[in-house]
Amino acid sequence: MTYRNPAPTVDIVIEMRDRPHRPIVLIERRNEPYGWAIPGGFVDYGERVETAAIREAQEETQLAITLIEQFYVYSDPSRDPRKHTLSIVFLAYATGTPVADDDAQDIALFAPWEVPTNLCFDHDRILQDYWQYRHYGVRPRP
Repeated sequence: MTYRNPAPTVDIVIEMRDRPHRPIVLIERRNEPYGWAIPGGFVDYGERVETAAIREAQEETQLAITLIEQFYVYSDPSRDPRKHTLSIVFLAYATGTPVADDDAQDIALFAPWEVPTNLCFDHDRILQDYWQYRHYGVRPRP
């Protein structure tokens, strides 16, 4: 029997604590689907999701992050056009200057009112939920 299971991924909303308004880090993807995205990627076999989050953030942003909390799990089968994935989203903070690396073509810091409209995957929903939580303390609900 062949099993088809969603692939686990992590996304990390990184606040830059050493900047006014604590902007977040977004990467512009080098690979399809193109556009801006929250840093993240696939969890390796045998890897803890927390370790994957730290590794992916380091690979794509060159930032040493501090994980704050696990925020929410997003699992809509259509969230990734390549295949069914589920994303464990973490909140983190960092200081310093992010540098685009690995599969990040570009990188930038964004305040809530500056976030680009061409976000990949379901990252627009994730960021709407994040801003609601950050400003009003309201978590996403299943």
